[in-house]
Amino acid sequence: MGYEGRTTLAEAGAPPRVDASAIYTVLRAEIVAGTLAAGAPAREVAIAERFGVSRTPVREALRRLEHDRLLVASPRGLVVRAIDADEVIQIYDVRILLESEAASQAANARTATDLMRLETLVERDLALADPDDGTRAETNIEFHTAIWTATHNPVLQDLLRRLTIHLVRTPHSTLSVPGRWDEALREHAGMVTAIRDRDAETAHQLAMTHMETARRLRLQLLREGALTRR
Repeated sequence: MGYEGRTTLAEAGAPPRVDASAIYTVLRAEIVAGTLAAGAPAREVAIAERFGVSRTPVREALRRLEHDRLLVASPRGLVVRAIDADEVIQIYDVRILLESEAASQAANARTATDLMRLETLVERDLALADPDDGTRAETNIEFHTAIWTATHNPVLQDLLRRLTIHLVRTPHSTLSVPGRWDEALREHAGMVTAIRDRDAETAHQLAMTHMETARRLRLQLLREGALTRR
């Protein structure tokens, strides 16, 4: 599916000013959400017509998406990049290290406002009644982002956001595995307790175990997907 017929900036809730940044924001959100699937073409003319702009801001937006590795060159021009299994696992390997470091730093640097935000998110998620996979993935990212924010380390936050962009594009979240949602929420609560108590060592270990479990489940989903395609 291409870019024709997609939502307008106004419908997407973006600012009315149609510049390269606004176009980038909308297209990036659509790629991350899977609205624009792997292999979808990114044609300058079609995108310019969609947003009612010249090709100049479109070209700049596409360059940024290519830099983010969300778009890649192909014989037919830029297309949404697909992620292979090896890369998914590599992302998890790095994320295990960064997430555990983030939890440790959050325990040391968090403010009362950070803690209130984390506790509120855990309470909200525990109250959800059998949410669908998309909701689980979205709320999970929101929780982890709150931990990153509590580090007050912009470099670490930027690295984790870049990694997460690619994992969001996988077909199913690991939270879709039976029993994992409830287990993950208990792990989230444990991390928040450690961060509240400023127990950096425990927060680090809990986050590492949490992400190692996610990696193991992702491998399971990838194997199941490979068997299904045979």
